[in-house]
Amino acid sequence: MSRKQTPSDFLKQIIGRPVVVKLNSGVDYRGVLACLDGYMNIALEQTEEYVNGQLKNKYGDAFIRGNNVLYISTQKRTY
Repeated sequence: MSRKQTPSDFLKQIIGRPVVVKLNSGVDYRGVLACLDGYMNIALEQTEEYVNGQLKNKYGDAFIRGNNVLYISTQKRTY
């Protein structure tokens, strides 16, 4: 019988991997997950900002406050 994975386990496993962070406003940030804390504050590297599916800006590093996060998911590496 396999042990079920908790959300916390998932988040620990994806540090250093490409992710998509969707905000409550509908904006997506895509980049490499550098770290996060218990409040879902997120630090991304190689960050790209997408609005309505279109690339709007590129940032080296970005910090996203956790209360703005709708979800975080992994993405396939495209760079």
